[in-house]
Amino acid sequence: MDADEMDIDLDGAGAGATDDIDAPFSASPASASGSLPAVLSEVAALHRRASSSSSSYSSASPSLSLPSITYLSSAPAAVASLFPRLFAAGIPASSVLPPLEASLSAHPLPAAVAYLRLLLAPASPLLTLFSPLPFLSLLLAIRKAASSSAGAANPSSGSGGGRGRGNPRKRKNQRHQPAAAPQAAPSLLPRALSLLADAAGRLPLRAHPDARRSLVDTAAELAAFDVLAAVLGSDYHAEAVQDVVRALAPVVLSGTKSTARVAAVQFLVTKLVPLGAEEGEDVVRKAMEYLPRYLAVKAPDKAEARALAVEAIVEVVRALGSDEREGFAGYVVAMSKGKAKGRLLAVDLVLAMLPVLLPSDRDDWDLEEGSWGLKFLRVLVERCSDSVGGVRARALTNAAQALDVLSERGVEVDRLQEVMRTGDMGLGELLRQRCTDDKAAVRKAALVLITKAISLIGRPVDESLLCAMGAACSDPLVSIRKAALAAISEVFRKFPDEKVMKEWLQAVPPLVIDSETSIQEECENLFLELVLNRICQSANLNPDDDSIKLEDVFPEGTLDLLKSICDGEIAPCIKKICASLGKKKKLKPLLASSLQNIITISESLWLRSRKPIETWTAPIGSWWLLSEVSSFAPKSVNWKFLSHHWKLLDNVRQDDRGKACSQVEPNCALWAVNRVSLLQTISNVSMELPVEPAAELAHSLLTRIENFDMNLSEVDAHVKSLKILCKRKAKTAKEGDALILKWAQQLIRSAVDILDQYIKETSESARGHSFVTPVSSKSRGKKQTPASKSTSEAVIAVFTVGSLILACPTANVKDITPLLHTIITSGNSELRPKNLVGGTISFKELAPSLYIQSWDTLAKICLVDDKVAKRYIPIFVQELERSDMATLRNNIMIAMADFYVRYTALVDCYMSKITKSLRDPCEVVRRQTFILLSKLLQRDYVKWRGVLFLRFLPCLVDESEKIRHLADYLFGNILKAKAPLLAYNSFIEAIYVLNDCTGHGVYSESQGSSDRRPALFAVRGTDERSRSKRMHIYASLLKQMAPEHLLATSAKLCAEILAAVCDGLLSVDDAGGRAVLQDALQILACKEMRIHPNICTDNSEMDEEGGEGGGTASALLAAKGRAVTQVAKKNLIQIAVPIFIELKRLLESKNSPLTGCLMECLRALLKDYKNEIEEILVADKQLQRELLYDMQKYEAGKGKGKAAAEFETGPSGTARSPARQTPACAAAAKVDASARATVRSVLKEVNRNTPTPPLHSMSVPKVKSILGTAGPGSRRPGVLESVRRLQPFESDDEN
Repeated sequence: MDADEMDIDLDGAGAGATDDIDAPFSASPASASGSLPAVLSEVAALHRRASSSSSSYSSASPSLSLPSITYLSSAPAAVASLFPRLFAAGIPASSVLPPLEASLSAHPLPAAVAYLRLLLAPASPLLTLFSPLPFLSLLLAIRKAASSSAGAANPSSGSGGGRGRGNPRKRKNQRHQPAAAPQAAPSLLPRALSLLADAAGRLPLRAHPDARRSLVDTAAELAAFDVLAAVLGSDYHAEAVQDVVRALAPVVLSGTKSTARVAAVQFLVTKLVPLGAEEGEDVVRKAMEYLPRYLAVKAPDKAEARALAVEAIVEVVRALGSDEREGFAGYVVAMSKGKAKGRLLAVDLVLAMLPVLLPSDRDDWDLEEGSWGLKFLRVLVERCSDSVGGVRARALTNAAQALDVLSERGVEVDRLQEVMRTGDMGLGELLRQRCTDDKAAVRKAALVLITKAISLIGRPVDESLLCAMGAACSDPLVSIRKAALAAISEVFRKFPDEKVMKEWLQAVPPLVIDSETSIQEECENLFLELVLNRICQSANLNPDDDSIKLEDVFPEGTLDLLKSICDGEIAPCIKKICASLGKKKKLKPLLASSLQNIITISESLWLRSRKPIETWTAPIGSWWLLSEVSSFAPKSVNWKFLSHHWKLLDNVRQDDRGKACSQVEPNCALWAVNRVSLLQTISNVSMELPVEPAAELAHSLLTRIENFDMNLSEVDAHVKSLKILCKRKAKTAKEGDALILKWAQQLIRSAVDILDQYIKETSESARGHSFVTPVSSKSRGKKQTPASKSTSEAVIAVFTVGSLILACPTANVKDITPLLHTIITSGNSELRPKNLVGGTISFKELAPSLYIQSWDTLAKICLVDDKVAKRYIPIFVQELERSDMATLRNNIMIAMADFYVRYTALVDCYMSKITKSLRDPCEVVRRQTFILLSKLLQRDYVKWRGVLFLRFLPCLVDESEKIRHLADYLFGNILKAKAPLLAYNSFIEAIYVLNDCTGHGVYSESQGSSDRRPALFAVRGTDERSRSKRMHIYASLLKQMAPEHLLATSAKLCAEILAAVCDGLLSVDDAGGRAVLQDALQILACKEMRIHPNICTDNSEMDEEGGEGGGTASALLAAKGRAVTQVAKKNLIQIAVPIFIELKRLLESKNSPLTGCLMECLRALLKDYKNEIEEILVADKQLQRELLYDMQKYEAGKGKGKAAAEFETGPSGTARSPARQTPACAAAAKVDASARATVRSVLKEVNRNTPTPPLHSMSVPKVKSILGTAGPGSRRPGVLESVRRLQPFESDDEN
């Protein structure tokens, strides 16, 4: 006993040492008295009590006391002597189990530790103490302790964790509750898990599968991998492998990065997979072979979670043997042809497993036939044309990364080109199709693949692919524009061919005005790199002695670049790029030196070939680009260089005088353009000019202007240069302004004299001749007559006055205005004062160029003089409507846009007349009008009100492709952002306007008394071409609407058009009413009107990409889509179907051909509710049967068509042989027989002649008409009284 007592004392001291740790169990003095004799006596007492009782111990046995449990859990040496003492006392070991099981409920974790110590004791009767139910209670206790410890570590995670929040009554009750034991779990839980790991390998769990599964689940949940390792090391590991895999799969496939997930993956790789070695059991080996397949099947759908799952699966595959890896590779290939979820996972697995399956031997790096690398690449290529957009996008993205992997391994380009083909379609054609995909993610992925696979595309680059990349640069989504910018720039960087250069210049420079700042900056940087820096390479070049051709001297593509950048369409954008780069000080002085060197070398080579200098022209674009960059590098431009070429160009101009135009025709226009650019360059560097040369140049410019014999394109440049020279060389600003005014007045007086003399001579000449033959264009090339020379001088004088007015607005124009009035009103006695000369001659016929320039100059005078503007703006509007000269209408349209900015209130009343130019017979005038009005709308000078929006709609189907493209961009990008509700609020009115139907009250009011040409903006007609045009307009508007607006639009169509027909407010007897009704039915049936649950997520496909909270936003959008879909179904039942029933009765009574359109519309609307047609059409059984018949007939036709297609071609697309046509014929016959049976059964119901019940007998809501009362003599509107007019959303143009 002494030794025992000594042991007890030691153990008791040990237990006391843990009092601070296990505070809840040592809070009372009784806990200090725990000892082995006390435990033995308590067990003996409980045993005697259980023996004397007739009840079962499992239901009535009390638990051990807390001191005894604490002692057993903390004294392993005493536990070792417990069972010998019990045996000596005649107490069976099983008597410990009932009170210990009861203690697992009262004191879970200490009792669990005590139970495990008893199981692990050296003399423990394991089979006696172990029982499944107590063991399950033990595992449950450990789980509860782990969850409570997690809650104690993160107390704020609960619903009432915040201070001051939650139910105050709960907080009050919590204050009166006894204190819990938060410190128990952290101290005893690791000890319990350690003991559980020791016990897991010893317990007889082979015969108890439920206990084994619970043990594995508990260990996986608590990340107790030591326990799992012990399970796998036991004699029942073969049975436990599947349980371990099943328990660890959720941890491995969790969507968050955590240490538990990493540890679980490592456990699979290091502990579980090695069990499947060849010397292992067949069951285990088979389980390891199917382990990655099981993980692939359980992989989540979310992108981030799927990526982590792929990473884990690949780690497992790496640990497998070669045979198992190849088996899983075959499974992945098969999975890529299965369901959409599997195909999406397969394309990710293909990329991740590619490095694993590729051989490491350099000699075998080529993709041999039958290799897994080749099969995987073909899987990616095939999935690039998948039917699901997400799979296509992922396959394209992974293909780009796979090409990087293969390129690093040295796979030959020719082999990759061969592999990337799909049938007869090469990589370029595949990328072209994907660049124009309807899914934004697919388009972006295709552009990324182009950037990676540019070496595979090869030369020459397919023109259609270039066009697709160029079109992507104007995509509505910012991310796609960025990807397209990078892709086409990479193509231009690698292949600077002429076609690539042209497409790049057409697509990239316009992005400098993009709304996204980062795209603007990238555009500028790319232009600097790919254009300007290439030109800078010519700075220090010198031609060889034997060089004759200019192309041999400069780097390849330099001259083509210069020629292309001065194109009229992109020149404004390049000007803006150069100005922005200059302000940022990114333009190098070397660029100006390079341009001067190019011009100088060109001249020297021309002279070396002994050609006359009069026929020489500098490389196209060189002077123009120098004029743009010289203002930011004035010191880099040599004055001697400028002086030499100015004299050269001026001498050639002087020599050209008096010569026939045909002698200098090829070069005179280029010389004029070069002189303009040279003058601009001189103006830019005028501050660097010496005083005397500057004064001489100014006098020379003034003399040339006063001669009035220059090309019109040179006049503005001369006036501008002279103005800049005077300002910069004057001592003060006031002195400069006075000098400018002085020579401006001098030039205007000279111009007045010339014009007055010309009018008098022309009038006198007209009196002596009965008619005057106007100068025609056929006289070009002939020697100028004195009359034509004086006309040319008058034209230049008028044009010069206009330039002077803009350069010096304070100049006096009172003498020139009457002369201009005489010219523009010649031939019209109503507008011309009687005291003016000019007689009855018409300058419009005699001198058309003078007539046009007079209008232009008068418009410039109006811009600087508001009094003149008030008098003449009505005359401009009148001429815009009446003129038969397209050039004049175009110029007046430009002037009206300027007037709108300068005199908005004065011009606004003429907007209805100005917009008529949108339907001008000349394409140039229409395009100019569209562009000008669009700019005014963007700058808010013009509002989207009245008929303006409706008159822009026909531009969507204009004959000109350029106008259609501009209209699509306006409605799809600018209008959608600026006025998103405009399409919805004006949709119904647009239907009436496009059909030229005056039955709509709002439309009738919008046509004022002064405008009786509504048909001008209508797209009337019942032919297929007119209907397709109108449907294109409607579809373009519907695409701009949100789902809730689509829902409201469908209700408005039913209430304002279909119900109007039912109420007699809209007659279907006339062509306009029939067209409106037919359009409404086609709109309701079109795919753009259909509302799907995922329509909201589709509209924001790329906007949520990569953003924080993207998952939450996507979930909200998906919920919104489901809600809108439910409301759409409700509206279909309560609003649309009653109207359709009444409308069908009306059309049948009139024998209208629109009945077929109505039935087709109903079929399309109810296609998604096939199983609910009886519920929806409960009010009209006959209509229900007819619709079922139509839908069955339609589906039967589709089935026959599919069978016929299979009959013609095999699964691979090849033609079937005659011997193999029998199964297809049988399939077609089977479908046909099924269709006939269905039709026969439906017709049997239809032939019962059950009439459609009248509306008043139906239990349906009635709707009040929203189109006003009917005219006298018509019936009172009584159909569908419950439908009220939908109030429009707040309009954007009133903000």
